[in-house]
Amino acid sequence: MTATTSKPLPQSEATPLGQQLRGLLAFLGSQEFILALGIVLLSLAVYADNPRFGAERNLLSILSNSAYIAVAALGMTVVIITGNIDISVAALLGVLGTIAGQLAVHDYPIWLAWLAPIVFGILIELFIGFLVAYLRIPAIVATLGMMSVLKGGLIFVTGGAWIYDLPKGFFLAQRQPLGIPMPIYFMFALTLLMAIWMRYSATGRAIYAVGGNREAARLSGISEKRILMTVFGINGLMVGISTILFATQFTTIQSTVPPGVELTIITAAVIGGVSILGGSGTVIGAMLGAILIRTIQSGMIFVNVSAYWLQAVQGLLILLTVLVDIFRRRRQMSAIGK
Repeated sequence: MTATTSKPLPQSEATPLGQQLRGLLAFLGSQEFILALGIVLLSLAVYADNPRFGAERNLLSILSNSAYIAVAALGMTVVIITGNIDISVAALLGVLGTIAGQLAVHDYPIWLAWLAPIVFGILIELFIGFLVAYLRIPAIVATLGMMSVLKGGLIFVTGGAWIYDLPKGFFLAQRQPLGIPMPIYFMFALTLLMAIWMRYSATGRAIYAVGGNREAARLSGISEKRILMTVFGINGLMVGISTILFATQFTTIQSTVPPGVELTIITAAVIGGVSILGGSGTVIGAMLGAILIRTIQSGMIFVNVSAYWLQAVQGLLILLTVLVDIFRRRRQMSAIGK
């Protein structure tokens, strides 16, 4: 009998130093690091042209204005990871903001005006989840229909009226504990909680499994229907919280759908590294994507570039990110084939 010997690992891979080096290289090549570096370099470039960009007030404004987009992008991220999408979020945000404002001006408790959008957001998104999970309606069709219902219903009921005379206690987003706007606390805290939950919980891992390979997930005992209901429920929760951050930043609320918000939310998630094909992505990347978009928007103002170019830039970012994702997946499949 001849003994078989295994091929020894390369020295660079066998040592702790080699493992640390591989980990460092993986971090430097991650979407999160690339986005963070992009934000820093873009900020430095704009600052070099116009030093006022680096003022503390402007930097806090960028982060604060990013917050409601980032929070909504957290929910969008988990939806897209399962291979679905929700294009009704802007219409839902407009409806929920109107509900919050109406409750506040009609002397209901402030906590109820904050809680109601969250509850209604979860219920509406669970209904969408039911359509997708149990009736097998494609998510883009279900959410397109819901977008039309919400947008049309809002205009029919309110006529796009403005809501004035909101009580002072309603403006959560205008509070600044320790000199930092409240939305920034929400953005970082929710991102951290979601990142931990997605990484370490069984449900979080199941979300990636369903998006990566539905059949394999089913054979592993994962209920796709339960996961889809969960991710749409989480999306409703995040849209509800995002609504509060959005609706309480100004002294009035217009009962309309904020234009272009759904594109911005989806862009933040996609350029944050969430694969539009499902199965991969992180909430930290989505948050950084939202900050990058607002940094670009603010930078355009300081270098005197028309803000109308922002949507073109967002579309270009989506196309580039999707192309990179497709190229990466093809390389992985080629490597597996070899």
